[in-house]
Amino acid sequence: MNIDIRDSMLEARIHRHMEATGAASPEEVLLRLLDTQEEQDRWLLENRASINVKIRLGIEQLDRGEGIHEDQLDAHLAKLKSQL
Repeated sequence: MNIDIRDSMLEARIHRHMEATGAASPEEVLLRLLDTQEEQDRWLLENRASINVKIRLGIEQLDRGEGIHEDQLDAHLAKLKSQL
C-alpha cells in the first residue's frame, strides 16, 4: 500500500515526530501512533464503567451545588498540584 501525503503541514508533523522519537521512517511513526491509539481505545473500553460512575458522581455533586465556582478553579487546581 502506498499513501500519498498531500497536506504539507501533516507531512511536516510526521517528520517532526520522526525526529522527536528517533523513528526511522514514516511507517514507524504510523505504527507507533496506531499502537498508542489501540492501547488507549482498549483502556477506555476496559474502564468505561468506572469512568461513567465517576462522571455520574460528578454530575450529582454539581446538582447538589458542590461544584467549584469558575472564579476559584485556578486556585483550587494549583492547590491540588502542590499536594502531589
